[in-house]
Amino acid sequence: MGNGIAQVAARAGFDVVMRDVSEEFLARGMKAIDKNLQRDVDKERLSAEEKSAVLGRIKTSTELDALSNAFIIVEAVTENLVVKTEVFRALDQITKPDCILASNTSSISITKLGAATKRPDKVIGMHFMNPVPVMKLVEVIRGAATSDETNGRVRELSEKLGKTPLECQDYPGFISNRVLMPMINEAIFALHEGVATRESIDGIMKLGMNHPMGPLTLADFIGLDVCLAIMNVLHEGFGDPKYRPCPLLRRYVDAGWLGRKSGRGFYEY
Repeated sequence: MGNGIAQVAARAGFDVVMRDVSEEFLARGMKAIDKNLQRDVDKERLSAEEKSAVLGRIKTSTELDALSNAFIIVEAVTENLVVKTEVFRALDQITKPDCILASNTSSISITKLGAATKRPDKVIGMHFMNPVPVMKLVEVIRGAATSDETNGRVRELSEKLGKTPLECQDYPGFISNRVLMPMINEAIFALHEGVATRESIDGIMKLGMNHPMGPLTLADFIGLDVCLAIMNVLHEGFGDPKYRPCPLLRRYVDAGWLGRKSGRGFYEY
């Protein structure tokens, strides 16, 4: 999702630094951005000159210090509290005092991330939806210490990016995944219990509920490891057994069957 966020920001006219841990990942991200923009050129939604200008506004680096002059940083690392906390502590050290530190987390506490810094008032959630260039929502999550000014600046930025910011408070899973993930988890339980085939489960939800894709297909698209991580956050955060991850989900993650990105999940790719 990081490259999608970079693309949207650059297309909105902002200078962007896209930072990752290796040149390989950065090259992959830039290739994805180039491919997405070329699709718009082919459909005459963007000129070749505009595409070049967008790409020219994106710089890449493996160095964290390359972010030192940013006015806002959107973190999009793996959905793991320890990893995210380490990133926020490091960013707090190298950025200017007025820089906003935002997280694209889909479930992890913004309050906890803010507490790892000396600027909890400037820590906020900016949960983009995937694919970022297409989906209009930014779920804006306020931590316990997030200031009104930070919230206002992020809402304004979201609108400049062509998104619709909708606000919620800092509870496990926020709104999007508190509602979505239990539905996906229940679909996995239905498959696990032999209630229906994967095709029937997805087909019933698509045709009966008018969902664009079925819950098992969506889980594969999101990544089964991400789904499991979010369900664990919900289960631990609320202490309610209704959020218990389905054993079949755990089994697939243990097997390395993570969905589209690994070539196999509930479907084969």
